[in-house]
Amino acid sequence: MKRYLVLEDGSIFSGEAFGADQNTIGEVVFNTGMTGYQESITDQSYANQILVFTNPLIGNYGVNLDDYESLEPQIKGVICYQLARRPSSWRMQDTLPHFLEQNGIPGIQGIDTRELVRKLREHGTLRGTIVDEVNNLQTIVDKLKKSQPTKGIIKKVSTKSAYPNPGTKRNIVVVDFGIKHSILRELAKRDCNVIVLPCTTTAQQIENLHPDGVLLSNGPGDPEEMTDAVKMVAEIEKHFPLFGICMGHQIFALANGAKTYKMKFGHRGFNHPVRDIATGKIAFTSQNHGYAVDADSIDKDRLMITHEEVNDGAVEGLRHKHYPAFSVQFHPDAAPGPHDADALFDDFISMVDQQKEEH
Repeated sequence: MKRYLVLEDGSIFSGEAFGADQNTIGEVVFNTGMTGYQESITDQSYANQILVFTNPLIGNYGVNLDDYESLEPQIKGVICYQLARRPSSWRMQDTLPHFLEQNGIPGIQGIDTRELVRKLREHGTLRGTIVDEVNNLQTIVDKLKKSQPTKGIIKKVSTKSAYPNPGTKRNIVVVDFGIKHSILRELAKRDCNVIVLPCTTTAQQIENLHPDGVLLSNGPGDPEEMTDAVKMVAEIEKHFPLFGICMGHQIFALANGAKTYKMKFGHRGFNHPVRDIATGKIAFTSQNHGYAVDADSIDKDRLMITHEEVNDGAVEGLRHKHYPAFSVQFHPDAAPGPHDADALFDDFISMVDQQKEEH
């Protein structure tokens, strides 16, 4: 069956339908990773987005329970050049088309993804819709231009109530802005007893739990919408060791007077080189973000830039000059992706242990 991707500039891309049989609207973005399609599709940072895979073939190793980054994917659509006809893996428990169908996610294969990605790189991220017919193109485009697919999205994907990820030794509060399971796995490896809290959590609610440390998770959308979370972080960083990842990094920056901006087409993939400014060491990182911290807005008396993106100079890491608090824009948990930066979790744990000894 034929299916179409229509962009807000009136462009039409046609291909073959797979996944769920339904129309959808989302922000069209692209991922440059060669593997990890399941982790990307279940990553809440892609909520209300239509994801274009630049790798020409996806679905070749199916889907399995171990590689979920959330149990209820919020992605709005999948675009690829070719879907594997006969997936095969000893870990496979389902096929990608059936998985998408079960979760109400439409897909299109056979689109010239090189042409589509070139358009997104030249013109920036565009809103798009997946439809079965394009007879009323102007009506479709007008509807797209009025849509705001990622507005208020964090409150939709964040947990509504607290839940534990049981462990021992260290009590860590994680504030969920759209958390990936891989972050919880990394904390579990390091003997952490974790309580995951909603994005609406207040500083007082966190203080009442007497944690040893606080982690701010990744998430979708515009960080400047999270004004209450910014106020919370501004207070919490004074009392507890703090580590921010992706959205958590942006909220940490905002809490310390910096500003954020929407990038032209963002960083999404597993091959982004990041330089540690102190050592000069380059790490290849997993990234998924459409907003970034404005380097010129950073208060140098409060924050120092610790990492930068090699390709475009984007701010990739911050550390507070007065409190035990730091953040990174990339994913040290890297699921999928290289694990060059997973030692940052060890740095956080060392910070937590040192604070415990001093008190």
